[in-house]
Amino acid sequence: MKKLILLAAISLMVSCKKNSTAKIDNIQQKQSQFSIVIHGGAGTILKKNMSPEQETLYKTKLEEAIRVGYGILKNGGSSLDAVQKTITILEDSPLFNAGKGAVFTNAETNEHDASIMDGETLKAGASAGTTIVKNPIHLARAVMEYSPHVMLSGKGAETFAQEQGLEIVDPSYFYTEKSYNALQRVKNSQKTAFYNEEIKGSKFGTVGCVALDKQGNLAAGTSTGGMTNKRWGRIGDAPIIGAGTYANNKTCAVSSTGWGEFFIRGVVAYDISALMDYKGLSLKEAAQEVIQKKIPELGGDGGIIAVDKYGNMVMEFNTSGMFRATMNDKGDLFIGMYKD
Repeated sequence: MKKLILLAAISLMVSCKKNSTAKIDNIQQKQSQFSIVIHGGAGTILKKNMSPEQETLYKTKLEEAIRVGYGILKNGGSSLDAVQKTITILEDSPLFNAGKGAVFTNAETNEHDASIMDGETLKAGASAGTTIVKNPIHLARAVMEYSPHVMLSGKGAETFAQEQGLEIVDPSYFYTEKSYNALQRVKNSQKTAFYNEEIKGSKFGTVGCVALDKQGNLAAGTSTGGMTNKRWGRIGDAPIIGAGTYANNKTCAVSSTGWGEFFIRGVVAYDISALMDYKGLSLKEAAQEVIQKKIPELGGDGGIIAVDKYGNMVMEFNTSGMFRATMNDKGDLFIGMYKD
């Protein structure tokens, strides 16, 4: 009789625990039915260096981009579509270091990297070192969906893009005076100093997007022109799955921006997911651990945007600023540029 009472008590405790967990999960799931976060690069972004006109340009473009993705999510579209089409808006703008606004290499060319990942299937696609593909994020998704590979680079990636019917442009399309002048400043700086702030500042400017859709699927994407004055076919973290981009429905979706070499070594995007999965940290806790502690200890800086499976959004960075914006299922819009 005592054994039956004990078993009944244990069963009741287990049932209560399950119900309690379910209640917690239901509360968390109500944070947002869908969410979207974007970034336009982290780095030395100071209000004193930004005119009111420039502020308006950046804010207007960030809002335009995120509303495209928001509209897709609101109408029941996939997080992958929202990420891809939002990044396309940023790639088509000369304001950011991706697509049209990509920085110049030492050889005075523009080389693009991009990646995208599906949190439901863990499928991913990436491209690196392309010079004629108008929207590298389209190429990244094509690699994911229409090739047996994860990453293609250089001429091979361009051939694949042409075979897939993606828009091809003359390399001159990517020329902007702002990026060309930035290259000349960095080259001149190198003549007088081995290392200075001009060179350090040349490492930032990636764009990215993460999203959670109504079906509960996460996706992340990142696109960049890389580092001003880069040589030898240098590739940063943006096209590296797990470093610049990662999405997993179990945890979160992450897009990185910063000093790529350190984000690769720190496997930043995946590390945030792993801290949530293995240590039970919240998205905010995991992001802070990686961006405010691990990366600075390595000697790098930058930031990330992320959204978890409950719709919680994070924008974590250790630089003076990061172009960023968020929207939730209520239509609440936030746009930020500076640290405060």
